Amino acid sequence: MGRATSGAARHRKKVRLLKKVRGHRGAPGKRWRLAKEAIVRAGVNAYRDRRRRKRDFRALWITRLTAACRMRGISYSRFIYGLTMADIEVNRKMLSEMAIHSPSDFDAIVELARKHVPKSEAA
Repeated sequence: MGRATSGAARHRKKVRLLKKVRGHRGAPGKRWRLAKEAIVRAGVNAYRDRRRRKRDFRALWITRLTAACRMRGISYSRFIYGLTMADIEVNRKMLSEMAIHSPSDFDAIVELARKHVPKSEAA
């Protein structure tokens, strides 16, 4: 008697997996074993990069804020320190958006931060 290979179910499983790797270049887009490996690798990269994206965006916002603060004669660290002392809780994403799209509002926030940095520390 021949061995059962769970015919239709196995075929559906393969079709589903090969659909996930459609678009991969070369053999992983066509071959079962390489497709399985490609799926695992893609999952690892996706998991890692979902976390990395958060870091990358925060770094981008800080870079934008640093440039905007330097244009207004204050360092980024003094600006953030001044906001903390003034009890202004605006996240870096919104601050960077304000610096780009509404510079007058950002100027007002910089002045508030400047007021709350002690004179001996203001540079």
